[in-house]
Amino acid sequence: MSNNKRWLVKGSLATAGILGSLFYFNKNKAPKQVKSIPAFFSGQAPYLFAHRGGMAVRPEQTQLAFDNAVEYGLDGFETDVRLTQDGKLIVFHDALVDRTTNGSGKVSEHTLEELKRLDAGYHFTDINGATPYRNDPHAKILSFEELLEMYPNMYINVDLKDAPNTYEGRLAPEVMYNTIVKHQAQDRVLVTSFHKTQIRRFVEYSNDEIAVGASQAEVAEGFLKFNSMLGNTFTPQADTFQMPTEFKGVPLTSKRFIDWLNLNNIVPGFYGVNSIDLMTDLYNKGVHTLVTDRPDLAKQFKETLLNK
Repeated sequence: MSNNKRWLVKGSLATAGILGSLFYFNKNKAPKQVKSIPAFFSGQAPYLFAHRGGMAVRPEQTQLAFDNAVEYGLDGFETDVRLTQDGKLIVFHDALVDRTTNGSGKVSEHTLEELKRLDAGYHFTDINGATPYRNDPHAKILSFEELLEMYPNMYINVDLKDAPNTYEGRLAPEVMYNTIVKHQAQDRVLVTSFHKTQIRRFVEYSNDEIAVGASQAEVAEGFLKFNSMLGNTFTPQADTFQMPTEFKGVPLTSKRFIDWLNLNNIVPGFYGVNSIDLMTDLYNKGVHTLVTDRPDLAKQFKETLLNK
């Protein structure tokens, strides 16, 4: 091939690359109107949240865990809630109490009073295989109201776990809304759910008064449209995407995707962030919220930011 032909080919490829980049950018640019960012996200970024209070080091979703996260200076908690037999929201992840307590059966088959008798530190083991928190008076199941009352200065990211087609699932969004309003916590609670129906039901009560996170379906839609260069056709319902760092082997942490979320005022957040290196990488890419099982590592990361 002659030098002129080589030059022509290289020039054509370079032009195609530039045009492709412009096409990609234009197709994924923000729509003409974007959602406003709610008051929940008005604090100093990054937000560092303790997953279930910091489940790697304390019995999950107990006062022991939440107190520990406060002592390490985290900004808030990522929690889950389920509805009891008597219509109360408790801070709890599983549908059954068996994994984390000395009880058995469904949460929905027990009253709040019955659940509070259980030992929520019973199965927790430390790095030595010991069970140091059995029978600890602070290893008890908390109601969501108690959580709001006990930690008035903490952000709370709460996940509605009850399935939408159950009695508990149909009732939980309304109970959640009423509880938040009762405690005047509209600006410090973020309501999320894996279930799109639960987010929709909650928004029917809150009318955008309280920040909401995206369901799995909405995150998937946004990610697919972004990667199909149809990002400008995506209309977000949620205020934030809270995601794993990857899904079925597909990484979700590219800077272009994070930039696109920020451009659309969709606050990017990731959970399962359990190393300082990963915290640093995501923060440098523009991620706002980091959810970790390790409050101790989050404190170290925060100190590196303050020392810069």
